Amino acid sequence: MLVHIKNIVKEARAGGYAVGAFNVHNLETVLGVANAAMRAKSPAIIQVSEGAIKYMGLKPITHIVSTVAKNIASQVPIALHLDHGRSFDSVFECLNAGFTSVHIDASHLPLDENISLTKQVVEFAHRKKAWVQGEVGAMIGGHGRISGQIDNIPIADPKDVIMFVKKTKVDAIAAAIGTAHGVYDNEDVRIDLLKKIKEETKIPFVLHGGSGVDVDIIKNAVKEGVNIINIGSDIKIAFCRTLIKNCRDNPEETDPRNLLRSTIKAVEDVVVKQMEIFGSAGRIEFQDIET
Repeated sequence: MLVHIKNIVKEARAGGYAVGAFNVHNLETVLGVANAAMRAKSPAIIQVSEGAIKYMGLKPITHIVSTVAKNIASQVPIALHLDHGRSFDSVFECLNAGFTSVHIDASHLPLDENISLTKQVVEFAHRKKAWVQGEVGAMIGGHGRISGQIDNIPIADPKDVIMFVKKTKVDAIAAAIGTAHGVYDNEDVRIDLLKKIKEETKIPFVLHGGSGVDVDIIKNAVKEGVNIINIGSDIKIAFCRTLIKNCRDNPEETDPRNLLRSTIKAVEDVVVKQMEIFGSAGRIEFQDIET
């Protein structure tokens, strides 16, 4: 069922677990996340990037997520979120389409410009009763990339993050504290920075670049106050590897459904595993449906 993101995060904070925000790209990945939420009895945030919206179209992806949440994931809470919105226009369109949460990522701009743009988004979004996630400290890497090491992972200055939150009044904050987009061996989470930011801001913290990070690091980050964890690369990798194998194993197949069907299960398995790590699995009690 489709709900406001604030309801999902409120329960997560009270329960001491984190909720996964899973990037989707097509019908199969949406179904994979929804099936995982039902199987794990877990809440989930389904998020789309500007690239996914450009590929699928804003109205189609909005209706697909809404319909799947209503009919496939009917007993678990699902929220729809814009990930890494780069402009006021993209945020505006998503809020008008019914998103309950948007991420305005102006972290590539000077801090004062980041604050100015984020404030504009917050003022508009709050009139729509929607949440805004801001970001300080640009993330490096690339979704779906797999490499041994990544050099010069940026780290945000906690003072900048705290000032940003106070001036913008965002509902959730993402900051560069040691992770990167993609899967790399040397990703980490600076717990000291996380604690300082949480102590001073008192709002939900979003960890970007959750794919590929050591399980113990993730669990410790959740224990210390991470409330939402973004997963993108793991989904891309599971989907693509499964599809590539199917195409190689069945070169004469001409029915796309036969090639794509197992990608849904591949995404589901990856998402369930993350839900178990984050502690969100088993948090939803199913109600008996009379027949």
